[in-house]
Amino acid sequence: MPVWRFCSPELFSSALRGERHRGSVEGPFRFLVAPEESGLRLDVFLARRLPEISRTRLKKAILDGDVLVDGRPQPPRHAVESGSEVTGTVATAPAWSVAPEDIPLDIVYEDEHLAVLNKPRGLAVHPGAGRSAGTLVNALAARFGPLPETDSPERPGIVHRLDKDTSGLMVIARTPEAMARLARMVAERRFERRYLALVWGSPRFEKAVVDAAIGRDPSHPERMAVLPSQGPSRAREAVTELTVLERLADTTLLEARLQTGRTHQIRVHCHYAGHEVVGDPVYSRRRKLSRAAPGEQAEFERLLERLGGQALHAARLSFAHPFSGELLDLSAPMPEEMEAVVSFERRRAGVRTP
Repeated sequence: MPVWRFCSPELFSSALRGERHRGSVEGPFRFLVAPEESGLRLDVFLARRLPEISRTRLKKAILDGDVLVDGRPQPPRHAVESGSEVTGTVATAPAWSVAPEDIPLDIVYEDEHLAVLNKPRGLAVHPGAGRSAGTLVNALAARFGPLPETDSPERPGIVHRLDKDTSGLMVIARTPEAMARLARMVAERRFERRYLALVWGSPRFEKAVVDAAIGRDPSHPERMAVLPSQGPSRAREAVTELTVLERLADTTLLEARLQTGRTHQIRVHCHYAGHEVVGDPVYSRRRKLSRAAPGEQAEFERLLERLGGQALHAARLSFAHPFSGELLDLSAPMPEEMEAVVSFERRRAGVRTP
């Protein structure tokens, strides 16, 4: 069967109170470059030698001149040579005071290195504008205690994020070494992430690849948009595979597989493909059902109110355990609120519920 491809435009033409504390300095360190490390970029060399420190902080230390190669500062891209001496210090990340909160968590997998949880819809992952408590970070502090730093100090232990009103599977790192390895796996696209999305309309495709860079919408800063990857937009590569699972009455249930992980990626790419995610308050609009029987529109509106956001769920997560190499293939059922909307549409389409 043909696979449709949607491309970027240019191809067509004291709770978590936010109290930051001044960071101190880690180090000093001194490393000799081994023969097998010769030729590595300086930032990559340090990331391998100091896996407990985020790459962002290592790069900043290099750019600030706090890292020397044979007594001289070098750029991050500098290729180190066997026998060279790399010395320096790295400033610690500014600390945040995190108040643990007893918020229930649905833990799908857990060991001493990491945890995978099924995040409920409506739970913000980390603090944001006007929100300093009641987040997943607060719940994790109560459940696991201190977690390793990330590039953003307000997100300890968070390997990848989900939007507040997107439910489903997330990975949490419990140790600095686990964070370093998991972050590298994400960067190397060694996670397989599959979502269920209920979208408006009936796509012309059975399978499609949306290959379109995403950046901040210059007209609406709170939104993301498909933008040219070249030029001032600073849009980043984004690729999503879409597969039709069920064609229903006015909607279609899709599987969305992420190849990259940009903010709002699935929501933006579905909108770009002409099929907005049902209930999305940012990229979709309320629609009237076609050929609705008496009372169906009102029932549908009640179901959307109960859903409270986009009908999008991170249903499956597969990756090799960063220490044992064991394949972890985890799944989480569709939440009741989303299942109710899908069941309503199945009933209208005359589809028997599985």
